[in-house]
Formats: sequence, structure tokens, C-alpha cells
Amino acid sequence: MLPNLENYEPSSPLLWQGRQDSLPNERYFQKVERIDLRQQGLESYYDAPYVIAGFCSDEGIIRNEGRAGARSGPLSFREQFSKLACHRNTAILDVGNITCTDGNLEFAQEEFGKVIEYCQQHNKITLALGGGHEIAWAHYQGLHKEHPRLGIINFDAHFDLRKPPETGKGTSGTPFQQIAAFTQENQMPFRYCCIGIQRHANTASLFETAESLGVSTLMADDINEMSFAWQTAFIDRFILNEKSIYLSICLDVFAQCFAPGVSAPQPTGLTSRQIIPLLKYIMQTGKVVALDIAELSPPLDQGAMTARLAAVILAELLNLD
Repeated sequence: MLPNLENYEPSSPLLWQGRQDSLPNERYFQKVERIDLRQQGLESYYDAPYVIAGFCSDEGIIRNEGRAGARSGPLSFREQFSKLACHRNTAILDVGNITCTDGNLEFAQEEFGKVIEYCQQHNKITLALGGGHEIAWAHYQGLHKEHPRLGIINFDAHFDLRKPPETGKGTSGTPFQQIAAFTQENQMPFRYCCIGIQRHANTASLFETAESLGVSTLMADDINEMSFAWQTAFIDRFILNEKSIYLSICLDVFAQCFAPGVSAPQPTGLTSRQIIPLLKYIMQTGKVVALDIAELSPPLDQGAMTARLAAVILAELLNLD
């Protein structure tokens, strides 16, 4: 149990509802078990490999001068995910949310890291829901002790390698720079692969930073122009020597017509038919220990289009088992 979390709230049962005519255990709302970590631990759930945790924050987006609204992303995601058909035999646990409502992003990230670390200590694969991409630094804080040699694969239009501003406070654009700085300070490897990068969305200095840090980069143009075999060979080269993979998905990697509900929509982004097969390929390596979906912003969405896309992506990956 984690009884001393100040920014914690359990998941609402109202989010986990679906069709009344569903047969038992056919949809995700019937398979998810809600856990209040202030009162209950994970010790007895040895046969539930996946844990959902929400990070309700758009403070990083606000600091990054983006369009706010992602704080309600984890709630909208659950509403859409709950309705989908589930082809799994094992339960999925929902351990609730860490919220950031007072502007103290660093404290919220630290608390989220505690939740993730607790889940990882119980051998769970953490499925983290954002919120802005500041979730990545929060998620990593809960991963590095259990997985000190961790390869990071980020599907994103942006590197998110900006240096924190003079205040020293991170934003939604700095999480992987923060991870890089942490690994350097602690003499740990920084292994980062970014897939779906848009040239118009990243400055020359960001490309230089990525090169200096040894980032493996697969441009959006590469996905449009190169074969699936070529793309998976690129991924193979990155993950060959990795024991564990942290997989991050920023929804702005998708084209605006499919994912309008993000802080920085991409008119020339990618399609689900391009991205989901690559995500499945990575998941099927058996190396993924953590996954998050970032930048879902319901106030900016249109007919829950982006939320449904995010929910279907996770369902596709979980239904691989």
C-alpha cells in the first residue's frame, strides 16, 4: 500500500461502464479491477500483469506555452477504453491517478514515480495515461531502480529534448532531456530512440542535441517512404542489446485528422495503420516493461476521436496476449 500520497485519487467506477447486453468478461469494463492504493496492496494480484495509472496534469504543457486541456486525458481515455472488446483472460488493475492542480509539477511527478515503482516492484507492466508528455519524466522516476539499463522508444513528432528554462523546472518539452541528465549524473546509459519525428516541428538545435546524445531517429518521412521490413530492421538495431524497453506514445505523432485533441496537432502526421504494426512489433519482443500514452486533451478533441484512437491502440497491444 501507499497510504501517504497527497495527490492521489482512486479511479471512479463511473468511468468503467459499457453495454448492458454484454456477456460476462467480453469488454474491458468487465475485466478491470479498481484498486485504492491507500487501503489495498498488489500482493494478491500475482496473475494480473498490467496496471493502469493516470497522471492528470497539463502543467508541463502550460509551462511549454502549449494548449492546455490534457489534465482530463486519463479520464476520457478510460471512458473510451472501457467499451472495447477484450480478448484477454487475465484481469487488468486500475490503481487510480496522481493529479497536479496546484502547479507543483515536480511534486506530482515524484508521487507518480512512487506509484510506478511500487507497481514495478510487484512485477507489473505499467500502463500510464497522460496528461502532457511530462508524464515521461514522472514514469521514468518509477522505472530506473528496477530497470537501470532501460531502452526508451518514443513515438512522437517531437524529440522533447529541450533544456529546462532558467527556473530549472521541467515542461512537456523537456522530459527526455531530464532523463538524459539523470542518467549522466548517475553514470547510467541513456538509450533513446524517437520514431515519427517531424522536421518542421524541431529546431536545428534540437537535432544537434539528439545527435550529441546518440539518439536513434526515425523520421516521419522514413515511415512514409521506407518499407515495413526496413523500419523493423531499424528497431531491431536499437533493441538488440536492450533487456527492457519503456515505450512512450505521444498522440501528436498522428495526423491531425485522426488526432485533433492534442496540444500541438500535426497536419502531416502519420496514420494508425503505419504506427500500430510497429508498436505491435515492439510489444511482441517481450521486452516492454512500461508504456504510456501522452498528450490526450479532451477539451481540444472532436467527438472523442483522439480518445478513441488512444483506447484502440492500447486494446490492440493488450489483445496480442
